[in-house]
Amino acid sequence: MTQCFYKDPQVKNAEERTIKYMETGPMPSFEITATSGNARVGKLSTSRHSLPTPTFMPVGTRGSVRTLTSTDLEELGADIILGNTYHLMLRPGETVIEQSGGIHGFADWNRLVLTDSGGYQIFSLQPDVDDDGVTFKSTYDGSFHRLTPQNAVDIQCALGSDIQMALDVCPPLPSEKSVIEVAVERTKIWAGIAREHFIRRREAEGFERAQFGIVQGGVDLSLRRISAEQIVDIGFDGYAIGGLSVGESREDMIEPMVESLRTLPVDRPRYFMGLGDPAGLVEAVGVGVDMFDCVWPTRLARHGTALTAAGRINLGAARYANSQEPIDPDFPQSPAARWSRGYLRHLLSVGEPAAARILTLHNLAWLFDMMHRMRTAIENDTFHKFRKDILDVWA
Repeated sequence: MTQCFYKDPQVKNAEERTIKYMETGPMPSFEITATSGNARVGKLSTSRHSLPTPTFMPVGTRGSVRTLTSTDLEELGADIILGNTYHLMLRPGETVIEQSGGIHGFADWNRLVLTDSGGYQIFSLQPDVDDDGVTFKSTYDGSFHRLTPQNAVDIQCALGSDIQMALDVCPPLPSEKSVIEVAVERTKIWAGIAREHFIRRREAEGFERAQFGIVQGGVDLSLRRISAEQIVDIGFDGYAIGGLSVGESREDMIEPMVESLRTLPVDRPRYFMGLGDPAGLVEAVGVGVDMFDCVWPTRLARHGTALTAAGRINLGAARYANSQEPIDPDFPQSPAARWSRGYLRHLLSVGEPAAARILTLHNLAWLFDMMHRMRTAIENDTFHKFRKDILDVWA
C-alpha cells in the first residue's frame, strides 16, 4: 500500500502544516528529476506506462483524437490522452466501454488515460447546478442526465481512466464575485465527497488509479488561495488548476495561476486544464506546472493552420498555392514533411479530409517535440533561454 499526503487543516500556513498519512491503496508515483528555476522535469509512473513531465495531452473527447487512431498516437509518441466523461457517458455509455475493457480496451490504447469529470461542461453547456450535483440535457437527443460527485467517480472508474478528476464547478469569466464564491464552495464540498468515495473504492478494489482535485477561483487572487488551501486540505494524488484559459488574456491568467501554485504540494503533479498554445505552455512550465491538455492544436489543424518554428501559418492562404516548401523547414522529422505547402493548400481548397489528418499529425508532432525540447532545456538548466525563444515567436 502506498501513502497519500494529507495536510492538517488546523494549521493555516502551508509550510507549517504537519504531514499526515492515510493508506489509500495502490496509486501512481511521481518523482521530480530536474529543475531550472521553478520549471521541473518529472516522471509519473504506473504499472501500465511512465509519463515524462512537462507533458501535453491530446484531447480525445469521444474516445478518439479526431482524424487519428491509437496507432497514430503511439507513433507520434503520445504518452497520455484525455477522454471526456460527459460525452462518453452519453455515447456509447460507460457500461459499453467498461464491458470492452475500459477506454484502453475499447480504443486499443495501451498508454495512459486521463478523464475529466464533466465540470468543463458546466462552463460550456450551462446546465442546472444545485448543491448536490448537476443535471445536463444531452446534446445528442435532449434526454436528461445527472452527475454527482459520487457517480462522476463511478463513471470514470467504468471508463478505466488512470487519472480521474473530481467533479467541480467551472464558472465563466468574467463572472460576479458571488458566482465564483459559490463555485469555490461547491467545488470544495464536492471534492471532499468525491475523494471519500474514490478512496473507499480504491481500498476495496485495489486498483492503481489516481484522482486529482481541482482549484477554482476565477482571476480573484484571494479566492484562488482559499480554493487551493481547501483542495490541498482534502488531499489528492495530484492537483489541477481549473477555471482559467476560458477567455481571459494571458496577462490576466498568469497571476491567478501563480497564486494557485503557491499552496500546491511540490511532490504532486500539477495540471493546468485547457492550455495548449506555446506561449501559455512555456509560461506555465516556468512557474512549476507539469501537465496540460487542449483542443487548440488539433482544432487549428482541422481549419488549415499549422504550427511552425516561425509561428502559426494558415495554409489555406492563396500565397501558398505554388509553394514547394514543407510545412516547417525547421522540423524535418514532421510526419507531414514529405508534402509541400502547395499540395496541402490544394487539399484544403477542395475539402479533402486527408488535409485535416495530415495537419493534425503535424501539429501534435510539433507540440510533442516542443515539450521534449523544453524538458531537455530544464535538464540542462537553460530553460530561461528556451522560454525567451518561444515567447519571441509566440507571445
